[in-house]
Amino acid sequence: MELAVYKQTGEKTDRKIKLDDAVFGIEPNDHAIYLDVKLYRANQRQGTHSSKERSQLSGSRRKIKRQKGTGTARMGDIKSPILRGGARAFGPHPRNYTFKLNKKVKRLARKSALTYKAQDKEMMILEDFSYDQPKTKMYLDFLKKFELDGKKTLLVLKDVDINISKSASNIQRAKVTTAYKVNTYELLEAHRVIFVESAVKELEEMFASL
Repeated sequence: MELAVYKQTGEKTDRKIKLDDAVFGIEPNDHAIYLDVKLYRANQRQGTHSSKERSQLSGSRRKIKRQKGTGTARMGDIKSPILRGGARAFGPHPRNYTFKLNKKVKRLARKSALTYKAQDKEMMILEDFSYDQPKTKMYLDFLKKFELDGKKTLLVLKDVDINISKSASNIQRAKVTTAYKVNTYELLEAHRVIFVESAVKELEEMFASL
């Protein structure tokens, strides 16, 4: 598959870049995508939720009322889970939600996501560029030239560029990442994935031989 290379100004150059089928044209594996997305979302969870059981509450253990003769259900102490202010039965406790996922499965998931984006024509190639200073207006103008303002976009750079990252940080739904850190969840979430030329080559070197 070949894609045209665009300038930051929105103009199309006379060059095209050929995508490696070993990265952007494989047979997608939906289950690998599911596992990688599940791992990503699990890693976002703090796992600090906590509730108190009966033994952790302060309060009397005295029986509230007599067992029989009241015409209502039997009742134990005031810490009963069915009473307001009582304990929580089988409530959540702090835990770690992460799980192990093999590297080969992660790579397969990322290549599957890249293939889907290429097939659905939701990716584009941009000439390498940089900013002298962080400027939100410059990045917003760049998105408007491609009619992407207000849409979820993911810009993939070869290396970290602080000025570009800061320029996009104030724009809602605009994300910036690097080829090394790109993940399946962010790829699939974006309406348009924008790669700079050097990032495409970096991805192909990372994944083509795997």
